[in-house]
Amino acid sequence: MSHINQRFLHVLVLGTTLFSPSIFGSPIFSPSSQAFAQTTGGGLPDSPSQTSTRPKTDDSKSPAAREVTWRSLPQDFLRDEKNIWTFPMQLAKGHHWLPTLAITGATAGLIAADPHAMPYFRDHARNLDKLNDTFDSTITTAEVIAIPTTLLAAGYARQDRYMVSTALLAGEAYANAAVVDLAVKAVTRRKRPTDVPPGGSFSDTFFNGGKSPFKGSAFPSGHAASAFSVATVIAARYHNHRWVPWVMYGMASAISFSRVTTSSHFPSDVFLGAAIGYTVTRYAVLTPR
Repeated sequence: MSHINQRFLHVLVLGTTLFSPSIFGSPIFSPSSQAFAQTTGGGLPDSPSQTSTRPKTDDSKSPAAREVTWRSLPQDFLRDEKNIWTFPMQLAKGHHWLPTLAITGATAGLIAADPHAMPYFRDHARNLDKLNDTFDSTITTAEVIAIPTTLLAAGYARQDRYMVSTALLAGEAYANAAVVDLAVKAVTRRKRPTDVPPGGSFSDTFFNGGKSPFKGSAFPSGHAASAFSVATVIAARYHNHRWVPWVMYGMASAISFSRVTTSSHFPSDVFLGAAIGYTVTRYAVLTPR
């Protein structure tokens, strides 16, 4: 492994601690025999409240129990960011070490494997042309954004407070994951596989000066982070429909994998992006307030 990638692995341990809460600490779906109590906070602008698709068995500690309004959204977002960036304090207290080490170790292993994996995907790119066209970067971004947008419109049309709240939570999760993603990109400034010329080496891809987090920097994958952040909200909030988690996580996985087949990202970029999207959403955004 190159000296640059070795140096990055040391940085990775510190970086991962910023956004790797206890991924294994609690189940995503925690049904309870108690009905979820009605919230007492301010209503949404159009006060949709006539119908509700909220799972009847969720208690106040369930990830599906979180409620949000347009008024509370800015404060909720700032609280999320505080919890995310002060996460190392939880490690200092001895919490969440197992999942943090698991994510760090898996990411480090994939970084070591990236130079060996990417030549395969580059050599077989022609065989994946139809798949790559279907999962074009612009198309997948639009698809991810369309999910909360559609839920928001449908929630207001149906006067369904729970559906509107779900859409707002998906937007909140998307924004939180994007902040973490851009922060890591700004530090790592990794080349994309497409930046490597034919026959070139896929090593020495980190810490390339001049790369902007808004253009070119690959680590981690923003598409994977956004797809898994939205998927985690929908899967948790509508887990009473057994097919929903499968569809949402399947969609997020397909979008994430397409970033590798199109040579836009290395496998490690995609894995860490997915981990950011899931953990930020599950352990910051969906934490009951």
